[in-house]
Amino acid sequence: MTAPPPDAALDALKSRIAAAQLGAAAEELGTVIAIADGLARLSGLPGAELNEVLTFEGGARGFVLALEEDQVQAALLDTAEGIAAGCTVKRTGEVLSVPVGKALLGRVLDPLGRPLDELPPPETGERLPAERPAPTIIERDFVSEPLETGLLVIDALFAIGRGQRELIIGERQTGKTSIAVDAILNQAGGEVICIYVAIGQRTSSVARAIETLRCRDAMSRSIVVVADPAGEPGLRWLAPFAATSMAEWFRDRGNHVLIVYDDLTKHAATHRELALLSRQPPGREAYPGDIFYLHARLLERSGKLGAARGSGSITALPIAEIDAGNLSAYIPTNLISISDGQIVTSAALFAANQRPAVDVGLSVSRVGGKAQAGAMKAVAGRLRLDYAQYLEMKMFSRFGGFGDAATAARLVRGERIAALLAQDRFQPLSLLTQIALLAALDAGLLDKVEPDRIPVLKQALTAPLAADPRLDALRSDTARLPDELRSALADIVRATLGLT
Repeated sequence: MTAPPPDAALDALKSRIAAAQLGAAAEELGTVIAIADGLARLSGLPGAELNEVLTFEGGARGFVLALEEDQVQAALLDTAEGIAAGCTVKRTGEVLSVPVGKALLGRVLDPLGRPLDELPPPETGERLPAERPAPTIIERDFVSEPLETGLLVIDALFAIGRGQRELIIGERQTGKTSIAVDAILNQAGGEVICIYVAIGQRTSSVARAIETLRCRDAMSRSIVVVADPAGEPGLRWLAPFAATSMAEWFRDRGNHVLIVYDDLTKHAATHRELALLSRQPPGREAYPGDIFYLHARLLERSGKLGAARGSGSITALPIAEIDAGNLSAYIPTNLISISDGQIVTSAALFAANQRPAVDVGLSVSRVGGKAQAGAMKAVAGRLRLDYAQYLEMKMFSRFGGFGDAATAARLVRGERIAALLAQDRFQPLSLLTQIALLAALDAGLLDKVEPDRIPVLKQALTAPLAADPRLDALRSDTARLPDELRSALADIVRATLGLT
């Protein structure tokens, strides 16, 4: 390779000198007063702003968490090795931001967008602030499009719409994460982009969820954001906000996003930890006074945008954990009041092997029917009432049998409903299969079928439903269920069962 002519090299050097910004540059420095448990107390930095990124001596980073009259509280984003009292800290002038773009799809990242999957950092070329204002009322549209989860108990009884915020709440180890992961799996091959946010979850649990997504071809349109429980609390605090900014990039381009926050109970505990370390006044259960605002401003960023903003949506499935079935605890009641409904999991149902262990009496969707397909609504109208009556009669039947035939028939129907609503993990059902099963139930075809045959029926229906040309109209338009299509569905179920 030949060197450039002397004149050309000289001209290039002159142009670089002419473009150089010469003169004094102001730099605002502060000093670390104390550091412990992922939080640093700083002096100086009079111009620091909330959520501004700071650089510590040695290269570690943090962000401004709280401003006081003569001090700044900063949460660390990197390990505190090498940082001690007396170290200098420098303002960057940049607001805390995260990388966004299509390059994040299929990746496992930390809240700052750094890779955790042993692959190179994603090259996005674009960043968004982690904290962004929620869309205004005038920019939003009605929640009217269904988001199918593949779980019959949810799609039939507590339908979720695109842009809805549906809380999943229950005791520990009652299948909350499984419901959310099943909802993500049901979007595989569709148009919905999924983001799973693990906030302080056990490493083994997160690894299982990631492996499930990969094995079932759901990872290519998913992003997993992981905040390690052993990491800095600042990262756990940042995780849901950073993931929501990643979702908003897709939403603003007309895409539909499903985001799962697993879970906001741990996020609230992290917020309490940082607030107590920064000496904020504690309130109820030692949480700071802004705990409601923390999750309100997070979940308000989800919703359905109007046509003027591209008609994109973010559907949120926040998860919350309760102790001893206490739904009236502080954080659960906050989240219930913020969200558009809740799916409550029951430890008793889970122990009785009725899974998903959804308590139909306590669960509700405040959007529900407005976002449910018309064909589903036509066959699921009385399902919730019949199932609730069955559960009540089942409890009283332990004290003695019922004499009348009508009550015995209701118990038989209830057993079939319970078998229909029970569903193995990672076995989502298509909307057409769900409608066919409920149409058969409504027609009384399942009353003489043993409950243990129903799981086999669910899988056996897939092929005949896909092959029957009479259902082409229903595949393209699920808004109505005419009598002839209802009869066609019943015929297919009858033939699959071998009934005459």
